[in-house]
Amino acid sequence: MTSIKVGSSGTAGLGGLDESARENERLRAEVAEWKKKYESARKRDIAFTNSERELAPLYTALDTAWLDADDLGVPGIYPYTRGIHPTGYRGKLWTMRQFAGFGSARDTNERYKFLLAHGQTGLSVAFDFPTLMGYDSDHARSEGEVGKCGVAISSLADMEVLFDGIPLDKVSTSMTINGPAVILYCFYLAAAEKQGVDLAKLRGTIQNDILKEYMAQHAWVYPIEPALRLIVDCFEWSAEHVPQWNTISISGYHIREAGATAAQELAFTLADGFTYVERGIARGLDVDSFAPRLSFFWDIHNDFFEEIAKLRAARRIWARHMRDRYGAKDPRSLVMRFHSQTAGVTLTAQQPMNNVVRVAYQAMAAVLGGTQSLHTNSMDETLALPTEESVQVALRTQQVLAYETGVPNVMDPLGGSYYVEALTSHLEEEAESLFAQIDEIGGVVRGLETGWLQRKIAESAARQQWEIEQHRRVIVGVNDLVTDEPELTIQLLKIGDTEAEQRERLSSLRATRDGALAERRLNELREAARTNENMMPHILDAARAYCTLYEIRAAMEDVFGAYREPVFF
Repeated sequence: MTSIKVGSSGTAGLGGLDESARENERLRAEVAEWKKKYESARKRDIAFTNSERELAPLYTALDTAWLDADDLGVPGIYPYTRGIHPTGYRGKLWTMRQFAGFGSARDTNERYKFLLAHGQTGLSVAFDFPTLMGYDSDHARSEGEVGKCGVAISSLADMEVLFDGIPLDKVSTSMTINGPAVILYCFYLAAAEKQGVDLAKLRGTIQNDILKEYMAQHAWVYPIEPALRLIVDCFEWSAEHVPQWNTISISGYHIREAGATAAQELAFTLADGFTYVERGIARGLDVDSFAPRLSFFWDIHNDFFEEIAKLRAARRIWARHMRDRYGAKDPRSLVMRFHSQTAGVTLTAQQPMNNVVRVAYQAMAAVLGGTQSLHTNSMDETLALPTEESVQVALRTQQVLAYETGVPNVMDPLGGSYYVEALTSHLEEEAESLFAQIDEIGGVVRGLETGWLQRKIAESAARQQWEIEQHRRVIVGVNDLVTDEPELTIQLLKIGDTEAEQRERLSSLRATRDGALAERRLNELREAARTNENMMPHILDAARAYCTLYEIRAAMEDVFGAYREPVFF
């Protein structure tokens, strides 16, 4: 593993100083003289990054004297610090992918067509909470939640309506779902078949990252081991049948939204990724057969430079570990491809127009960090699902950034910045330290079982909340710069009675489908779950037979059992 030489200038004795070393000595003397003046005149308290790293007031060549040219390189070349594509955004702009979903499949289909008509270049599906947990819309536990925080999808029939009139061989689709991810993926595959689309032409991503669910978001279904089995089944089957599909989006977003620091998001997400790689290899898969289809999903927070440095460090760490630790030979296995989303947790109900500004800065950080895909949050998302007007402003934020600012014209424009390079390597160093701690406790799965990872995030969240309450961290319009004027009233999206509509659709589906075929497919699924057989063909067959989401979930749950979180706190 490459050592990280943070803070070491490597100068020789005075008798044998070369020109570079003499320049470092001169600069060191200048900085020392400046520091005396600064210390006597400074007004502000010591500054920290979001990850609690103390920041120097000035960064110079002394802070990057240790930097190895091989750690930087150029875009498109290992270790990809400066970007994964040699042409950057000059070759192709990032995908503008607004997260959308509410009400019924028909409601969301209309929103997708609106977004595509206004210049969006990829679709991203937000599912309602019952769907995220694997419940049909007419299940008792779904009452009152159907279509409220995303679109309700209970069967292939709903998925067909969701993408009606949208050719699935022409768009790239991302689906944010985890516990029942492979079921929704199979609904999508079956819908593509109904359109006559060759599965080999499908492009998109299924989030399918169950480890961070146990760690942060809690939308799980099965215990850890069978859940990991399903993910590796998906890797194995899709590599042959849907080769352009990203079979997992390893997500730091929800880890960060739960309260992790940037350094923790970086380390815990990459550790999850390494765990998936190890499970694939343990199955007997060649790492290069599935690693090129792994992708990542990062949260872009308010600490502008730290977020840029985080993305640069992530690419470098992934490339090094994939090559040196896992023996990947295919350059595509070393390349970290990722989607980014502006930080929902930073949006405030107070002075909601401020959210437009927050999102714009976060979006710029994502682009300066080299994201391949971006979602910008809408200003009203802290209050309700966004309206068409606020979604359009969020999309226009990306388009102004892309076409008016000049930011995409130069690749990694902050590369070489003393501060950004030092911060990139500091984050890398912190991530490596956390990897070592995770290894010491027995790995990610053991860390979840003992609550070690959950406690780390909870401690960070509590500290950040305390800082806000103590006014050590300023949130504009919340704990400082508050006005006495009435809050701006903005129009909110209202969701209709999707639940009644969904109940009728499910009742009709069960009455008109081939019930005997559906039951046979569910029984075959149970039998396959009792063996080591790959589950994907059986789940897809159940989807084709119009078995519902909960029926498929329950069939596997009969064998795998359900996850019950241990009490850690």
